[in-house]
Amino acid sequence: MSPRDFSLMTLVCLIWAANTIVSKLVIANLEAPPMFYAALRFAIVLAVVWPWLRNAPRPLWRMILVGLCMGCGTFALTFFALKTASPSAVAIVSQLGVPVTAVLSWFLLGERLDARRIAGTAMTLAGVVLVMWNPDGLHMSAGLLFVVASAVIGSFGAVLMKQIEGVKPLQFQAWVGLTSVIPTLGYTLAFEGGQGAVIAADPWIFGAALLFSGLIASVLAHTLYYTLIQRYEATLVSPLTLMTPIFTIALGVIFTGDVVDLRMALGAALAMVGVLVIAFRFNQLARLVLLFGRGQGA
Repeated sequence: MSPRDFSLMTLVCLIWAANTIVSKLVIANLEAPPMFYAALRFAIVLAVVWPWLRNAPRPLWRMILVGLCMGCGTFALTFFALKTASPSAVAIVSQLGVPVTAVLSWFLLGERLDARRIAGTAMTLAGVVLVMWNPDGLHMSAGLLFVVASAVIGSFGAVLMKQIEGVKPLQFQAWVGLTSVIPTLGYTLAFEGGQGAVIAADPWIFGAALLFSGLIASVLAHTLYYTLIQRYEATLVSPLTLMTPIFTIALGVIFTGDVVDLRMALGAALAMVGVLVIAFRFNQLARLVLLFGRGQGA
């Protein structure tokens, strides 16, 4: 990977991390209803990429199910989580998605689940449990339960996505926006309140956060990411997304007052190493270390 593309990948991860912080501030500080915020985000994405809805992938039911899983099943649940959980904890626990995807791919698609991936899965699970542990025992807060659910649903969507061929990145985002804006909008109209008051209280801040989430984090960052995936091997690009939780933890400490103690740091390290073990063979890990060092020195 060239230093330029490595810098782009770093920028993508930084944008995703910043989006978690921005979403936390909007939902927790401005007290925006989570599904309301999610519905507006999906509406913005759909408004920008709606021309890509044409020539729907087949079978259509699978694309709709993928859109629901990868959209409102992932982002909306994460927004619920951010209401009570810290961005740092959300970023770490969400790493469950990698081992869950590996297990579901083995169970549903017949992909190989060897000893290396089993060991990586165990390490990731152990790291996540350590993050949720407190002196009184396992602390499964409502927020972190939403993250676990988000990771499982998103992984199921990713496995289903493997069974659909020829879907372009913007086409995928268009269908995610369409399939997710309807249920999130229906939910917020039926069960949430105070939407107008949130917008009226800080319209410029709320609008800027929404545009950043919809245009920069979704359309721009995801398009850059899929471009890099098409340019390089997925096994090289995907593990680089581990920069996202690292950036999220750092930004959380700075902007939202996250407290990262030794237990949480060890859990994060264990979970991320587990993800790397799942994604890479040992010779590929060596290549990644060399790539990262070359990118840092560029």
